[in-house]
Formats: sequence, structure tokens, C-alpha cells
Amino acid sequence: MPTPSAPAFENDAIIVVLGASGDLAKKKTYPALFNLFSLGLLPKETHIIGYARTKMDVATFHEKISAYLKGTDTEEGKANKEGFLKICDYISGQYDEDASFQNLNQAMERIEAKTKVGSPSRLFYMALPPNVFTVVAKGLKNNCYSQKGQNRIVIEKPFGKDLESSREMMGKLKDLWKEDETFRIDHYLGKEMVKNLLIMRFANPLLEAGLTNELVDNVQITFKEPFGTEGRGGYFDEFGIIRDIQQNHLSQVLSILAMERPKSFSSEDIRDEKVKVLKFVPPIKEEDVLIGQYTAANGKPGYKDDDTVPKDSNCPTFAALTLWVNSPRWKGVPFILKAGKALDEAKVEIRIQYKDVTKGIFKDIPRNELVIRIQPNEAVYLKMNAKKPGLDTNTLPADLDLTYKERFSEVRIPEAYEALILDALNGDHSNFVRDDELDVSWAIFTPILHAIDAGKVKNETYEYGSRGPASLNDFIAKYGYKRSNDSYEWPTTNVQKVQGRM
Repeated sequence: MPTPSAPAFENDAIIVVLGASGDLAKKKTYPALFNLFSLGLLPKETHIIGYARTKMDVATFHEKISAYLKGTDTEEGKANKEGFLKICDYISGQYDEDASFQNLNQAMERIEAKTKVGSPSRLFYMALPPNVFTVVAKGLKNNCYSQKGQNRIVIEKPFGKDLESSREMMGKLKDLWKEDETFRIDHYLGKEMVKNLLIMRFANPLLEAGLTNELVDNVQITFKEPFGTEGRGGYFDEFGIIRDIQQNHLSQVLSILAMERPKSFSSEDIRDEKVKVLKFVPPIKEEDVLIGQYTAANGKPGYKDDDTVPKDSNCPTFAALTLWVNSPRWKGVPFILKAGKALDEAKVEIRIQYKDVTKGIFKDIPRNELVIRIQPNEAVYLKMNAKKPGLDTNTLPADLDLTYKERFSEVRIPEAYEALILDALNGDHSNFVRDDELDVSWAIFTPILHAIDAGKVKNETYEYGSRGPASLNDFIAKYGYKRSNDSYEWPTTNVQKVQGRM
């Protein structure tokens, strides 16, 4: 299993959540910390300090974060909540002022003076917008860096807007913080099914042997959201769906799916292989791109109906991008990365479609597909062909199904942020983005992003609640994908289970 690349925070830790009054901290960071606390997975003496510009007292802050803590309606949950809030403090301060960070440091020193551990450790979690990353990182290093214990800084995406801005941002951070102290978080790397990819591939020779250009026709990695920008249009317009989802989340999934077997499960061996496979991917070409922007439909407003969005915006809310991994294993296989807002459903999945059966004894038989559903309802299933029960030799589509909520009904699947915060406390970089990995990824996406920004690639419109642009099916078919057209109806007992897969 993955081994830490730095010592774990075992005895005590101060976790500082910067941007503690924002949505990310309230909805993701604090609930994850609460769950780790409830499971007894935080260091023995942990103190959490929320830091933000908003002025409020500790009681008010506790009230705000309590609304997002789940499982607190039982006696045990109430006790956990009470214990958790006791270790949570709040300090108001500026992000560009040494005096504010010095005040934060004094608060940490007062806490550390009460502990029996001689080398206190500090973890700084930046739940902040990217425009203040480097300013805050500098303020923390100059004023809050422990000279006695370990220091770690966790940075949320986006890591720049293109290759140049990413290099500039990461360069400034590297001047302040060492690489082994820096944890660049991409929460998709903490999702159960993404973490399971390594085990599925390299612990199952049967599956791994089939992941090759000799058998695979095409791969789709899909991210679908059923809602639009919901009042965040102005912010979203600065980045767009490719920067928001594909350059980071989906390219990370691609790298794990396509990488070669690492020497070990150590963080550096895993990340070495991810970088190697991304280097086989050339920059995306304009002819391999379909972008779209949603319009009003079904009683929902269109993207440009948001007053904060420029009326001439060419920002894509949907994108289908075809990447080519020119490695010996994958050369010639298209990887289609699809992501969009205001679509017909919520779904994230990997769909690996295998080549047609050799013609002869079968005619128009459906292709095999290996589907890994990342969310919702985590599952792995293999679409295959079987003999239809009876006296004839007709075939029907079937599947080998591993749906997690059915197979592991008593097992709690952790949230991504829980797993990643715990990894950061344990010093394990395996599921965090390394600097050179980020550089290679931006090199793939930057040319097409600049072309879109310059208006060289235009959006097609699509209605709110649809599957995306009308030409999507033709776009996917161009790269060999075949949608199953079989007329078989599943038995009544299985209809709900498999609906939507065909």
C-alpha cells in the first residue's frame, strides 16, 4: 500500500483552515475534519483554527459550521459534535498583512505551549481563491512557520489558468515552500473509485491484460452535472469547464487509467508513472474538440442570462475533448474527455469500449464495455454477451456487476476530502499533484484553451437539461464509439438496477 513520503503527524497538530468562512471550508473541509475526528483518526492532540477576513466570534463560527456536520442527531453524534467544536477556534485577519499572521502565530504558540510535545506540527489548508494563494503562502512562511516541528501547506485548485500562469504561481510557491511540504489537492484523487483504479488494474491480471490498443477501441471519461453555474457565472466565466474539470480531475483519472505499472505503491513511484504517460499525450488539436454553452429551457435560465456573464462570452459550459496517448500500450486509442453543466443527469464514469467481435458466427453483436462509475452509486460492471435462456442459441446483453452499495452494504465509503486530509497529515503525497505533473498537464491543454479564449473555436448551444450539443453523438461516433441498439428488455426484477446503462 502507499507509504508516506514524510513523517506522519502522530501526537499533535494544529490545522489552520484559511478561508474558513467560505463555502468550500464550511461544506467540505470542516465536515471532513469532523468525520476524521469522529473516527478517531486525527492526531491525539489536534487543534483547528479557522482564519478568514470575516469578523465573528467563536460561538457564531461554531453555529455556521455546525449546519454542515452530518450524523449529529444521535447521542454519539451529539457528543462527537461537542468534542469537535471544543477543538475548533476562529481568528479574523487579513490575507496580506504581516500583523494578522503574527496574531495567528501567537495563538498557535499559546496552544503549543500547553502541549507536552516538543516538536509541534502545523498544517495550513488554503480554502481560498487562487488570486491570494501566493500572498497567503508568503505571509504564512514569514510569520507562522514553525522552526521546531513539521510544516505542511495544502493548496486547492485551480493552479493557474494556463502553462505560463501555472509556472509563475508554482515558482513563487516553490521559492517559499519545499516540494515535500506542499500538497496540491485535486479532490478526485481522493474518491474511492479513482483510488481503486490502481488496485483494479494491477491486482487483476485479467483486467490489466485487456487494457491495450489490441483490444480497446475507445475510452470515454465523463463528468455530468444537472445544474448550471447557479449565480457563479462571473467566476466560472474566468475559467470555463475545461480548466474547471478536464485539465485537472479528468486528466488525473486518465493518467491513472493509462499509466504503466509502478515499481511500488510509494508516492513518488506512482507519480513518476503518471508523469511518464502524460508526456505521451500531444497538445489537443482543434479538430478534436466540441464545445458548447447552455441556453434557457425547462424553466431554467441560460448561461448568458446571468447578469455577471458577458453577453459575448465564448466560455464553454460543455466540452468534449479527444486526447491521444501515443504510448506503445495506447497508441491509436482515442480518450474522449466529456464534461458539462446543466445536463440531463449527475454522473461521473469511465467507459472502456472494446473492439468488435470478429465477424463470422455473430452479426451485429454488442461490444463489450468495462464501466467504472465514480459517482453516484460507485460501481464496476462489465457489459458482456450471453446466451439467452431457452432452447435456441440467441444472445442477449448481460453484465457482471459490482455495485458497492449492494456488495459492501455495511461499509462506509469516505468522502474524498477525508481521505486527502488524512493523507496530508500522514505525509503521503500519492494522491496529490506533483509540480512536474502539473506542468505536463498544462502543456496538453494550454494551446486549445488559448484558441477558445481567442474565439477560434466556437460554442454550439444546447438546452438546459439535455445531453449536450446536438452534434455530440456524431462527434463521439467519429472516434469509433458505438451505442448499443439492442431491443432486449431486462426482467422486471433487474430493470431498475440496470436502467440507464445501455
